[in-house]
Order: sequence, then C-alpha cells, then structure tokens
Amino acid sequence: MDGGTRIVTDNALAYGDVLPDGGALLGLDLGTKTIGVATCDAGWRYATAGKTIARSKFTKDCGALRAIVAERSIKGVVIGLPRNMDGSEGPRAQASRAYARNLAQSLDLPVLLWDERWSTSSAESAMIGQDMSRAKRANKIDSHAAAVILQGAIDALAGGGL
Repeated sequence: MDGGTRIVTDNALAYGDVLPDGGALLGLDLGTKTIGVATCDAGWRYATAGKTIARSKFTKDCGALRAIVAERSIKGVVIGLPRNMDGSEGPRAQASRAYARNLAQSLDLPVLLWDERWSTSSAESAMIGQDMSRAKRANKIDSHAAAVILQGAIDALAGGGL
C-alpha cells in the first residue's frame, strides 16, 4: 500500500480522506497494563466493546491486533489520545503517539488519535446504568472506554461533526 495509508493524525478530516467509503474501524484504549479494544460496523453507525488485551512487548500486542484486523477486515485504527484537562499533552500522550506511529507502520493502516478525556468515566457511568457489578466493570472498563473513543470518532467521521 502507499504511504498515505500509514497516516497518523489527530485531524479527522485528514483521516477520513485516506479511508475508503465505509469499512470497519478498530478503536483502542491504550493503558499501561492493558489495551481495550472496540470495533465498529462498516457503515460507522455504532461502536461495540470487544476484548481487553494484556499489554506485552509491541510485537506481541501487534500480533493480537493484526489477528483482529484480518478477522474483521479493519480499514483504519482510532487510538485514544490521553490529553490533560487543559488540552496539553504529557508523557502518556507522547507514548500513545509513538505507539500509533509504530502501529500504522506495522499494520499498514491509517491511525486517528482521538481525544480520550472523559472516555473512562463515560464508560463506567454507562456500565453502572446497566447495573453491572463492580467486578464485571473492572474486567470490561478498558474495552468499553475504547468503544466510547471509537464512537466519538465515527460520529465525527460519519456525521461531519468535526
């Protein structure tokens, strides 16, 4: 594929320009110990929480993600960008940017970095609203946060709310 597919950006317009019309996307919430995974339908209507992957070395993480990409015919990746509440970026945001660059290169897919402020608290509120137990929430919070991140991105991409 050409280098355009390996774009890493936080600009949804630029990201949308390199994507085909539609196609499933993969959403990731990168934690220090786990990666929350979510996917969306090809029409970019809804994001669904998937599994949580235990973080390991990048090559092992990438192998697990590559399997999901192949299984779901993923066309692009959305990664949560952990900004500070004032919008600035700290060490975690820089680590996410580096991970995104490596992942775009390894998977040969475009990557959108999406502001993840409030994603975990939104996911937890939704799970509490579903009367999910604390233990179940702890096991699923990262994948649900990934779904919140991905839903925000696909809403902007599909609806033009950029």
